[in-house]
Amino acid sequence: MKNVYDILEERGFIEQSTAAAACRELLTEPITCYIGFDPTASSFHAGSLIPIMSLAHMQRHGHRCIALVGGGTGLVGDPSGKTEMRRILSHEEINANAQKLKSQLSQFIDFSAGNALLLNNADWLGTLNYIEFLRDIGRHFSVNRMLSAESYRMRLETGLSFIEFNYMLLQAYDYLHLFDTYDCRLQMGGSDQWGNIVAGVDLVRRVRQETVYGITFPLITTASGEKMGKTAVGAVWLDPSLTSPYDYYQYWVNCDDQDLQRFLAFFTFLPMAEIRSVSGLQGAELNLAKTILAYEITRISHGEAAARAAQAESEEIFGTRQIREDLLPSSGVRRHPVSGADGKEAGMPTTIIASSRLRQGIPAFELFAEVGLCSSKGAARRLIQQGGGYINGRRLQGFDDQTTLGHLQRGEILLRAGKKKYHRVQVDENR
Repeated sequence: MKNVYDILEERGFIEQSTAAAACRELLTEPITCYIGFDPTASSFHAGSLIPIMSLAHMQRHGHRCIALVGGGTGLVGDPSGKTEMRRILSHEEINANAQKLKSQLSQFIDFSAGNALLLNNADWLGTLNYIEFLRDIGRHFSVNRMLSAESYRMRLETGLSFIEFNYMLLQAYDYLHLFDTYDCRLQMGGSDQWGNIVAGVDLVRRVRQETVYGITFPLITTASGEKMGKTAVGAVWLDPSLTSPYDYYQYWVNCDDQDLQRFLAFFTFLPMAEIRSVSGLQGAELNLAKTILAYEITRISHGEAAARAAQAESEEIFGTRQIREDLLPSSGVRRHPVSGADGKEAGMPTTIIASSRLRQGIPAFELFAEVGLCSSKGAARRLIQQGGGYINGRRLQGFDDQTTLGHLQRGEILLRAGKKKYHRVQVDENR
């Protein structure tokens, strides 16, 4: 089997590594690795897919993965990549978030039978004696060296709190604890974590006289320079209740042409030989490759049924694309019939409205805001006045045009904001 280090490097995951040749040699045999995840939200977003996919690759190549939820460090707050102090969460908030994150990680990583572990560093950090910690761990850290770390230097201009200054020590201690308890020998993370990872590598060397390793990933931006997973209306979440599988699919199918090849490498398991074949594609063939990207990522993140439903909804609205059998043949993209409630729930965002309200009529701008196509009634007015609001494919002439039962087609009303943002309205006949 190919060395997973080569896989990660070929796909663009590796930005820096400690002792690269030795790290690669380490990965010729099964090891335990870990990545820490910040539990400050109840869901991962698309920008979190790089570390998640890296763990999935590690597991696929026989390595044991630890997903470490920062229940303890989350009470302190990581200053990395932030210009101001993070909001400190309660234990209850962190524990609730951790359970939701594990559910999402389970789409990518198999936690059964000890194949992977989900741990919470609150279990060991919460019992530390501060004086003993300073004496046994703190003495190994140079303040001058810590201040040279990028994560701290950025914050010195705006103010670095003492509680945040402890963060590097705590993350380094995590590595030491995981080494002692699980023989963990590799930590991975985003490039903003380089200083913290190196601190952990150094701590294990000083305290245990053992060599462990670190790998960091590039922080991904789109071709337009935007943060990965950010859109004009907010983050693209992995939680289907926050970003529906249909909207998730649409985010990927509408990616910039320049992003297609590297997104296929990062966010799918398709062979690199096939992925390289998309280079130079244009027009319809380029759009077909984007369909494959969207289908594959949605399938991995939400399951086969949700991906099929999202694909079917997209084809219903935008038309069927003829999938070439020789274009990325390892992908699972095909036009599948979707039926039943599960398919509909997984597809386009849908709102059910009482028939009595539609009988009276709902002003279009109010309806667009209510279902979430616009962030406010004011934004909905502006959208419609600028010609960007549609009902059943027909452009609205006035922002206060009434939406009624007469707009029902096949039992539903199709709303559209701009070119590609759709929402289905269905009717509750009993209200």
